[in-house]
Amino acid sequence: MHAPAASPPIDPQLLLLAYRSGIFPMADARDDPDIFWVEPRKRAILPLDGFHCSHSLGKVLRRETFVVTCNAAFAAVIEACADPRRDGDQTWISTRIAHSYSALHALGLAHSIECWLDDELVGGLYGVGFDGVFCGESMFSRRTDASKVALAWLVAAMRRGGAQLLDCQFMTGHLASLGAQEITQARYLKLLRAAQRPVAGDGLALGAGDGLALGAGDGLGAAEGLAVGAALPAGFAALLEDAAGAGLSSSPGNFIAQSLTQTS
Repeated sequence: MHAPAASPPIDPQLLLLAYRSGIFPMADARDDPDIFWVEPRKRAILPLDGFHCSHSLGKVLRRETFVVTCNAAFAAVIEACADPRRDGDQTWISTRIAHSYSALHALGLAHSIECWLDDELVGGLYGVGFDGVFCGESMFSRRTDASKVALAWLVAAMRRGGAQLLDCQFMTGHLASLGAQEITQARYLKLLRAAQRPVAGDGLALGAGDGLALGAGDGLGAAEGLAVGAALPAGFAALLEDAAGAGLSSSPGNFIAQSLTQTS
């Protein structure tokens, strides 16, 4: 007998249209070939000027406990997010969904932020980015504060890139502690429409495969000739330049902590 054919990834145009319409896919289990579309009645967002950078998180950022990168290990971040949780809950990130986001990533429309410790991937997040919007999909942490650092960098990079809306989908206690707010879907759709405009990104040309590194003296290694409309990669690169210009190249995490503390 032949093994059943794997379900094809969701068409990238359909997937992006869903996000532009306030809808996203989920699955019931890792090996589930089917997906269902979700439009929550209540939506969690994290206002970019309302991120709660605690005193302890600020210390972690300033000490540069982790090396932080953008789009350096997208597939590995998805796999880590899809790993079984300690509480035994099934993952909603099926193999089909993971492949679908990898296809968006190849088009420059899905991005990841990674946290590394001694060359080991210990935390991160990924999501879909377009115009002035970033829809966070999932995050993971294998070391204390790793996912918080990734989220802090996401907020700082979005602000620097001129983005307007950080969608967190569903509210959790963890997100609430970091400044997330729950709003109605109707209110979310108004914010989504307002944020769907091209973001200039300060003229930075960055593609999905560019591994941007921050920390431990790493610099920016962006490939030339690649362009992307999402604010996150451009904002991440601009933050590196800002830190270097401020004379903080040896401690760019301090620059991030200062920028978040001033508005939180």
